[in-house]
Amino acid sequence: MAITRFAPSPTGYLHIGGLRTALYSYLWAKKTNGEFKLRIEDTDNARNNEDAVRAILEAFEWVGMPSDCEIEYQSKRFDIYKKYIDKLLEEGNAYKCYMSREELDALRAKQESNKETPRYDGTWRPEDGKTLPAIPDSVEPVIRIKAPTTGTIEFTDGVKGAMRFDANQVDDFVIARSNGAPTYNFVVAVDDALMGMTDVLRGDDHLSNTPKQIVVYNALGFGIPKFFHIPMINNPSGKKLSKRDGAMDVMEYKRLGFLPEALLNFLVRLGWSNGDQEIFSMDEMLTLFDPNNINKSASAYNEEKLLWLNAHYIKNVSNERLANDLKFHDCEIHGHDKKEMILDLCKERANTLLELKDAISNILDIPTSYDNKGVKKFIKEDTVDMLNSYCKLIEQNKELHIPVDIEAITKPFIEENGLKFPQLFQPIRISLTGGTNAPSVYDIIAILGVEETLQRIETAISKNFDKGD
Repeated sequence: MAITRFAPSPTGYLHIGGLRTALYSYLWAKKTNGEFKLRIEDTDNARNNEDAVRAILEAFEWVGMPSDCEIEYQSKRFDIYKKYIDKLLEEGNAYKCYMSREELDALRAKQESNKETPRYDGTWRPEDGKTLPAIPDSVEPVIRIKAPTTGTIEFTDGVKGAMRFDANQVDDFVIARSNGAPTYNFVVAVDDALMGMTDVLRGDDHLSNTPKQIVVYNALGFGIPKFFHIPMINNPSGKKLSKRDGAMDVMEYKRLGFLPEALLNFLVRLGWSNGDQEIFSMDEMLTLFDPNNINKSASAYNEEKLLWLNAHYIKNVSNERLANDLKFHDCEIHGHDKKEMILDLCKERANTLLELKDAISNILDIPTSYDNKGVKKFIKEDTVDMLNSYCKLIEQNKELHIPVDIEAITKPFIEENGLKFPQLFQPIRISLTGGTNAPSVYDIIAILGVEETLQRIETAISKNFDKGD
C-alpha cells in the first residue's frame, strides 16, 4: 500500500509538469489501495498567494484527483517543526550558528576565488576539544543540522536507479532561519515522515535536495521513503518548457476548451507508456501504471497529440456531458429541441470545446455578414433564381425534419437543374451561416427547420449577400 503526496508551493499557478507529478502519485496510491495526500507548502509568507492556493485546489477538483485526507498547510505546523528542531538541538544533532551575513558572504567569495564549491565551513559546529568563538551580541543565530563529514549518502531511486553522494557534498545546512522559520528541506522531510509517505514522486529538479532530506531523516530517526525523480517535460526543441509551449496554468487548459480526461491521458504518456497504446481511461491508468517504469529521459510536449486526444474525448463523452461543459464557455444548448443532432454533428469536427462552441454558434446564430471570398466565388447571376426555386421545393416539404429526407428531395433537384453540388450547397451554406465551411447542408436545414432556413435564405438574397451592387 503506497502513501503518496503532492506538495505545491502557492507562489504561482499549478502548471502541467506539477499536474503530471500529482497524477503519477495519485495513480500509484490508488493502484495499491493506498492514499494520495495534498500538502500546501506555504512557509514562505513573503511569496505565498491565496489566489494561487484557490487555483491549485480548483485544478485538482476539475481533474478529479481529490486528497484522501484533510489538506495539510505547512504554515499551520510551525509548532511541530519547532518541536523537532528542539529535539535535534537537545540531542546534539543540530547547533546554533552566529555567523553574520557579511562573514558568510566573505567566506563564499574566498571559496569561489579558490575555485572551491561554496559551503559552510563549520565555524560554529561543536566538536570535542574545539573552542567556539565568543557569541556576538548583534547576531540572531540560525540553526544548522550536523551533516555527516565522511562516507556516502546512498539510496535507490525508482527511476534513476542507485544513487550515491559523497557526504562532503552536503554541508551543515540551515534548518531554521534567524527568525525561527524552518527551511524547505527540513520541513519536507519532517512532513513526509509524519504523514507516513512510503513513496515520494517528484521532478528530478529535486534530486539535489534528497541527500539533505536523508540527513534530516537519519538525524530524527525516521524511515526513508522510496524516491522516484521524474525527468522534466521539454518543449519540442528539447529546451525547458515555457508558457508559450504549454507550461501554463492548468485551469487555462479548461478555459481553452480541453477536457480533463484528455489532459490526464496526455500527461500520463509524457514519461510513461504501455506499448503503443495512446488512449487510456482512468481505470486503465490505475490498472497499468507503475512508477518503476517511468522513462529515464525527458519527454517532449506535443500540442498536436493533445489536440488529437481532446478531439477523441469530445467525440466519445456523452452529449449531456458536453452540454454541461459548454456552459462554462457561455454556450447554452440544453434547451434546444435539436440538442442531440447539433452536438452529434458539430463534435465530429471539433478539437476543443471552444471550437465546438464556434461550430454550434455558426449554425444557430443568424449571420450578420457573408464571407466575401465565398460570395465572389459561388454567387453567380443565376444563383438567386436557383435559390428561389429550391426554397419553393422545401416549402412544399415542410414535414421533412431529418437530413436523409431533405437529401431525398434535394438530389433530384440538383439533377433536374443540371447543377453540380457546390453550385447549390455553397450558396445555401453562405445564406445559412455566412460562410462556406459549415457541415452538411442537409444537417443544417434539419437543425434550423424549414421556416428558419427559408427566412435566412430570403434575408441573404434581400441583402444581395452584402455584395453592395
